[in-house]
Amino acid sequence: MTSTVLFDFSGTLFRIESAESWLRAGLAAAGVVLTEGEVAETARALEAAGALPGAAFPVRVPEELAGLWRVRDESAELHRAAYTGLSRRVPLPDPALHDALYDRHMEPAAWAPYPDAPQVLSTLRERGVRVGVVSNIGWDLRPVFRAHGLDTYVDTYVLSYEHGVQKPDPRLFATACEALGADPRTTLMVGDSLPADGGAAALGCSVYFVDHLPAAERPDGLRPVLDLVG
Repeated sequence: MTSTVLFDFSGTLFRIESAESWLRAGLAAAGVVLTEGEVAETARALEAAGALPGAAFPVRVPEELAGLWRVRDESAELHRAAYTGLSRRVPLPDPALHDALYDRHMEPAAWAPYPDAPQVLSTLRERGVRVGVVSNIGWDLRPVFRAHGLDTYVDTYVLSYEHGVQKPDPRLFATACEALGADPRTTLMVGDSLPADGGAAALGCSVYFVDHLPAAERPDGLRPVLDLVG
């Protein structure tokens, strides 16, 4: 019987805002004005470049960034360098916007929980199921959970940049299980990436995958977790 559930963050429990919303917020904070057409065109270019963490991967990773991209989640510095490097492939009216946009994506307002996330997490808590968040990420996501009222349902966070390794390395999942006093064989990992989150299977965890979709298009993708837990 499953006694512990580990969740991925981006694309699983939370969804990043659209590229256009992200760009508009960055422009507003910097006091930069673009026409509507310029905003739409620039947002599309940034999205294709893969510059928005948590959104689509790059259509093509530039050769000079390929090595950095592979290890981007192993430290805060690597993460920022990788994503601002991708962003700089797109001309912006002020060079400072590249770092400003990166900063914007770390703000709680840039993220929204999937519609069923609060109920699923609260139900797991009611059932006495321990919950951990295991994420490939380059910054502290705890404030996002706190701002959206979901931190109370999470017992531990295991973030790649704090440990210097990234999923699918089994050590991240093992660290989460140890922090929760959980047996991997009775632990369920819930994520949206087979290559990354599937690494939990090497430890003996069960794995359940959800679709990486905008929140409005996935209103109840997490609910089957409750049936799997029993």
